[in-house]
Amino acid sequence: FWMMSSSLKTDLEVTSFPATLLPRTLTTDAYVRIWNQEGFPQYFLNSIKVSAATAILSVTAGLFAGYGFSRFRFRGKNALLLVFLASQMLPGVLLVGPYFKMLSFAGLYDTHLGLILAQTTITLPFSVWMLKGYMDTLPIEIDEAAMIDGASRTQCLLYCVLPSILPGVVATMIFAFLLAWGDLLWALCLINDPAKQTMTLGITNLVGQFRVLWSDVMAATVIGCAIPALFYLTLQRYLVQGMAGSAVKG
Repeated sequence: FWMMSSSLKTDLEVTSFPATLLPRTLTTDAYVRIWNQEGFPQYFLNSIKVSAATAILSVTAGLFAGYGFSRFRFRGKNALLLVFLASQMLPGVLLVGPYFKMLSFAGLYDTHLGLILAQTTITLPFSVWMLKGYMDTLPIEIDEAAMIDGASRTQCLLYCVLPSILPGVVATMIFAFLLAWGDLLWALCLINDPAKQTMTLGITNLVGQFRVLWSDVMAATVIGCAIPALFYLTLQRYLVQGMAGSAVKG
């Protein structure tokens, strides 16, 4: 509420004391300045592009990996699952150096593809664990019946398993999208070209060395929250079903 209220105030009122809960003078000047600012619409589009690609890639890879962990028995399976889980405990700052070197060597530094791959490696373990959990709730007899009818493993996944866990897949995709959308560390370290920067970097650029227009910062933040909010509201039904399925599974 404070963020929304401050975005509709004049910059003088935002920094005045005592602070006001509601704007004395309602104005949308901050939104106009932000949207007309050079580069800001591009930041917005870049974030949508990177976040959507990260979510799709993470869930796609997570589906196949989760299916393998759920349906196959192989040596080191539990140990590998623990490695996936342990990787979530590592702070991102420890991984920045190695990722920077690898992406620079591969010619992917300062590219959206490099940023997408880096963010996918962060969201992928979560996706694998989530999707494996949903698949574990399905009896393996579904796969066996399909294979008796001549279906391959890939067809079992796409035509038998996937439709049954669709709410869980959508819920996992939402979480992956939100993680990528709110990322600052990887975008800050792997993107240098202003034309390729994401929304989070664009907001930090509003903080000047000697002056900060807080109404503009708040307006940019409200705009940055709009897409995740719309994304959530649109797919809320699947998210609730997916989380309910996770609770039943637990």
